[in-house]
Formats: sequence, structure tokens, C-alpha cells
Amino acid sequence: MPMEIDLSPGLWAGVTLGLYAGGRQLYQRLPRWWTSPMVIAWVGCGAILLLTGIPYGEYLRSTWWLGSLLGPATVAFAVVVHEHRQLIRKHWGTLAVGVVFGSLLALGSAWLLAKVLNFSPEWQASLLPHSVTTPFAQAVSREIGGMPELTACLVAVTGLFGAAMGEALISWLPLRTAFARGAMLGMGAHGAGTAKAYELGREEGAVAGVIMIMAGLLNVVGVTVLLAIFPRIA
Repeated sequence: MPMEIDLSPGLWAGVTLGLYAGGRQLYQRLPRWWTSPMVIAWVGCGAILLLTGIPYGEYLRSTWWLGSLLGPATVAFAVVVHEHRQLIRKHWGTLAVGVVFGSLLALGSAWLLAKVLNFSPEWQASLLPHSVTTPFAQAVSREIGGMPELTACLVAVTGLFGAAMGEALISWLPLRTAFARGAMLGMGAHGAGTAKAYELGREEGAVAGVIMIMAGLLNVVGVTVLLAIFPRIA
């Protein structure tokens, strides 16, 4: 039986930030995907919710202001993007093609998975924007009838898995340029991938940030169009 423990909103925020800070310390000593601060905070908070029996919705209401910081954090990537604008001008065609094909693959695979697993319309709408960074994904999910909280969880899983796989792929594939490494991480793992790209270098991080923002904007339009078309042909 779960223990009934009342955690105040301030304490919930402290627990979340404390787990994240502890995860950062652990990651500095043992840099592995499973010691990422995001993983530590996410798994730790989830375990506490299960043990205390507190609903996830109550946790969200208590820590909403932490989620609201995602928007400014995403916009802050523009600083480093501006610093590397020459690189972006040089490769804008490759960036555009990669974002378009990557976004189409992400949306198509998510839609196909939802159909194969016979998800409800609400779950389908929550899954479709899972391959873009959280602020974009939650906004799209809300507009198309999904559950923003579920979408945020799916985005986190996608980002963490993508960053872990990206780190492994970099060591296996002959990706010798910063541009290639950053593009792969930004497209495949959005925010988590961009954070991983910055660990490799500022150029990788700048490219990943550009890819992440471009993919987010494109998917905002793409998901809306797909949801307008598919009900008519279902």
C-alpha cells in the first residue's frame, strides 16, 4: 500500500531540483546516459509519486512554474545560434532537407505506431508531436486534442533514448564533422540531444539547437495539417 504523505508545493519543487542537482554531480563523476540529471530527476520523482500515492496531476500543479521555464530556456539557444550564423548560412540547404525528412519520418512513424496499437484519438494526438522539444510539443498536443502531460512524458522518453543512442552511434559511425554530429543529435533527440551536443562542442550544440528549433516550428504546422487530413480519409 502506498504511504500517504503530504508534500507541499514548495517541497515538491525542492525535491525535483535536489534530484537534478544530485544527478549533475553524479554525471560529472560517471558520465553515462543512465546517470543523466534528467534521468535521475525523472525516475526519482516517479518513484516518490508511486511510494506516496500522490497523483501525477497534483505534482504538475505544484511544479507548473518549472515547466514554464522551458520556453525561455529554448529561446536562449538563439544566442549560440547567432554566434554560428555563418555556419548556418553555409549549410542552410542541408539543414532544411534534413529537418523536413526527419520530421516526416518522426510524424509518419508515430502515426503508424498509434494505428497499429489502436490508440484512442486522444492518445494518438498526444503521441504525434513527441519528436519535438517540450514547449512546442505540449502546445500542439493541447490544440489537437491530446494530453499535454502525457506528451511531455513521451518527449522526455524520446529525448533520453535518442541522446543515449546518439552517443553510441557517434562512436560507431564515421561522423567526423561537428555539423553531422550536431544535426543527428538535434533531430533525433531535440532538447536532450542538444544538451549532449554541447558536451561535444559549441559548434555541435549550435547546429543541434538550430535543428531542434526548425523541427519544432515545422512540426507545429505539420501535425496540424495531418490531423486535418487523416480524419477525412480514415
